[in-house]
Amino acid sequence: MGGRSPAERERAGRDARSQVPPEGHGALGTAGRPDPVRVLLDQDSSRVPELVPIRHARMAESPFAFFRGSAAVMAGDLAGTPRSGFDVQLAGDAHLANFGTFGSPERTLVFDLNDFDETARGPWEWDLKRLAASLVVAGRANGFTEKQNRKLAVTAARRYRDAMTSFAGMGNLAVWYARMDVEGVRQQLGDELDPRLRKRLDRSVDKARTRDHLRSLDKLTEVHDGERRILADPPLLVPVSHLAGDASREEIESGVHDILRDYVASLRSDLRELVGSYDFVDMARKVVGVGSVGTRCWVVLLRGRDDDDPLFLQVKEAQASVLSRHLGPGAYDNQGERVVAGQRIMQAASDVFLGWHRTTGLDGTARDFYVRQLHDWKGSPDVESLTPKGLRLYARLCAWTLARAHARSGDRIAIAAYLGDDDRLPQAVADFATTYADLTEQDHAAFAAAVADGQPARAADDRTRR
Repeated sequence: MGGRSPAERERAGRDARSQVPPEGHGALGTAGRPDPVRVLLDQDSSRVPELVPIRHARMAESPFAFFRGSAAVMAGDLAGTPRSGFDVQLAGDAHLANFGTFGSPERTLVFDLNDFDETARGPWEWDLKRLAASLVVAGRANGFTEKQNRKLAVTAARRYRDAMTSFAGMGNLAVWYARMDVEGVRQQLGDELDPRLRKRLDRSVDKARTRDHLRSLDKLTEVHDGERRILADPPLLVPVSHLAGDASREEIESGVHDILRDYVASLRSDLRELVGSYDFVDMARKVVGVGSVGTRCWVVLLRGRDDDDPLFLQVKEAQASVLSRHLGPGAYDNQGERVVAGQRIMQAASDVFLGWHRTTGLDGTARDFYVRQLHDWKGSPDVESLTPKGLRLYARLCAWTLARAHARSGDRIAIAAYLGDDDRLPQAVADFATTYADLTEQDHAAFAAAVADGQPARAADDRTRR
């Protein structure tokens, strides 16, 4: 922080508060806004053509599904909003479905952000506003009243403010070591976690702990002619041998070994030994998420001691962050490294298998990838089944987690001083979230109509002819 004292950093936050009043964050200007349908269709050119219709269909299902897949649209909208001037490592896509549980290296269940495809350094306000807007969109989908939906956004912004204030008073190591495990969740929610919600939390925890590599082995593979192979479920899961064309399995396996070798080079020396102790078994292309559909994503099955010692790695393409058009290209030439670096900065405990590599495809195009475990106690709530109280409590967990992630990389003292102790910013964030939920519904309707009219297919034909 430039060697400044805590008092100087606090003064910088107060000065910014007077120059960029918190209530101004409720504004959303849409003059000259690009056509959101065109923004999304422009992303299709870099994706696997036969998978793009799946993305369109998923996004057309509902405003919340559209919101999840339209980070590029919101990035452009956020670019014109006020900024306090304090940058942090952004998740870039901090909607409520991108939080959840996973297993830490110490084998405890922790709650944290879990998607960093769009991570970049930028204004902390952008993540908070995307989280708040996602809460209002989700609340509307659940049939909540507008008063209840506004309360969701206000609750998230207040919890972010209070958490940042708490982190501002902590030492650097204390902030870095702060994390939310299951017991921490119970403490955060306190008396509001009534017996019914506590029972639901316990069920979610138990379910998350079953999502491990052995479960994936049972669900995703079978033994055929004495060999373990990944099951085919096209187009969502397609073994690499089904995509090989004229290439032999030996050629494919050789290419996979090259990928794993390059990926391993990005790991610590001890983890290189660990990954090197596994043997390659099979590989398949997998469709994941909503916004990511169409980017290249692979599941790799490795075998350790025996068939009962599997390791599933997810190899996922990393394209440029949707924020880069508005914030600049950033410090990383390799987009996979950008994702991994952002995840390590923001998460309290990251997957030990996180790594990256660059490879050149059969079409001669160089692409960046990052690697992580496929399933490791990963879990998230069923948002559609949450009551207003349940979603409000979840909003508090997400907001605390987001503040902690931002406090690790930004000037937490200045940001806390800017936030203050009043309701000016929470109310402004709620104004923004409500307005943006309206805009999302309009954009979704336009996108769904375009999909129904075949506009994406015609755009794809135009690209093919060119």
